[in-house]
Amino acid sequence: MPLNPQTADPQQPALRTGKLLQVLGIWFGIAAAIGNTIAAGIVRVPGDIAKLLPNPWLFFAVWILGGGYALLCASSMAELGAAIPRSGGQYNFSHRAIGEYAGFLVGWSDSLSTCGTSAVVAIVIGEYSAALFTPLAGGEKIIAIAVLLFFFVLQWRGVKWGSGAQLVTSLLKTAAFVILVLACFVLGGPSHQAAAAAAALSPAVPTGWLLAVAIVVGLQQVIYTVDGWDGVIYFGEEVRDPGRDVPRAIFGSVISIMVIYLLLNAAVLYVLPMSEVSGNIFVLGTAAGKIFGRYGDVIVRSIMIVSLLSCINACQMFCTRILYAMSCDRLFFKRASQVNAGGTPVLALFLSTVVAIIFVLGSFERVIAMLSFFFVANYTLSYTSLFILRKRAPELPRPYRAWGYPWTTGAAVLASAIFLVGSLATDRDNAPLAFYMLLLSYPIFWIMKRFSKVL
Repeated sequence: MPLNPQTADPQQPALRTGKLLQVLGIWFGIAAAIGNTIAAGIVRVPGDIAKLLPNPWLFFAVWILGGGYALLCASSMAELGAAIPRSGGQYNFSHRAIGEYAGFLVGWSDSLSTCGTSAVVAIVIGEYSAALFTPLAGGEKIIAIAVLLFFFVLQWRGVKWGSGAQLVTSLLKTAAFVILVLACFVLGGPSHQAAAAAAALSPAVPTGWLLAVAIVVGLQQVIYTVDGWDGVIYFGEEVRDPGRDVPRAIFGSVISIMVIYLLLNAAVLYVLPMSEVSGNIFVLGTAAGKIFGRYGDVIVRSIMIVSLLSCINACQMFCTRILYAMSCDRLFFKRASQVNAGGTPVLALFLSTVVAIIFVLGSFERVIAMLSFFFVANYTLSYTSLFILRKRAPELPRPYRAWGYPWTTGAAVLASAIFLVGSLATDRDNAPLAFYMLLLSYPIFWIMKRFSKVL
């Protein structure tokens, strides 16, 4: 299949009715990834995984596998991001290499999953706020919607406002988590001894097919929790030196995120027995309670609200750029490519906020399972795009080339395909629904292709 002529030059979209500002650097790329990634998942997912795999070795194994998958993928994503420095994320790679529908499919699922993440995070902010301030109890969804609207106004002001908020909130939450980890290891001696004595009370580990299902579902949750390490690729046009900064930001993000996650989980299992971690939907709060007593819950919920605000800011910026890029290529509403003086595509921001508000009505566990399917489906197409572009566009400037190509890229594609097949085989409730939503993209693609020039 020939390259799409509308995107022959990756830095010159087909339709341009505004101008993004080239003002971002490597630290924003890492901050965007940390802000997007370290969020609601780290609070709830460890308890869910411990319930599925109540053994420390298996528990850490799925986290390490998920991190290894991200590291394996990072090199290929870094080459694509540096070679095609357009804002909009993975949409650009499939659109350039495979064609319009493949690009639309990735943009469709990526925008849905990003808006879904914003919704999940906003709901958790509402829950934590209500727990901290009892007069707010019962208004969790109103709080969630108010938070989404706040970030709409902030980002409407311009990219410098959004990037500034991202840098500050990401720094604050990283520092807070590091302090929490140190407190667990330095002050948690008595709790560690009690946890070791209670180790015999851990639930039984599943065997056979049930173990296989538990590993796949656990990986689903880890992939959802880790996803976001490639955040810088959503801002390719806005990075000052994408050939240098995009690869550095991607690798810096993967390593930073995995170090923080492994340390947090190690700190939790240092002060809590597996029986208390299993099924715990607020495991960091329980661990902090062992260290700080009755103040532990308040401390962790306060940290998490800052952390989650950072995540919503990043997600809204991501989704806005996806819709903007699709609009530039006439695969979405024409007006979504219009950019205000601050460098924000306003209609794209408005639509992503509306979709996130609609998602607020969803279920946390179902959204996570569906989003992990979307994430890996997009990765599969992106890494396939790298093979295609290496063959059909050898002249494309490549400031960074994936190490270990084609073996590392092939391994990433194979791992992604195995995960997707495993999800469809073992998760009969959520994975098929995500698959059907991907199929729904074709009629929407046809409608957008037909009417985007006039809408």
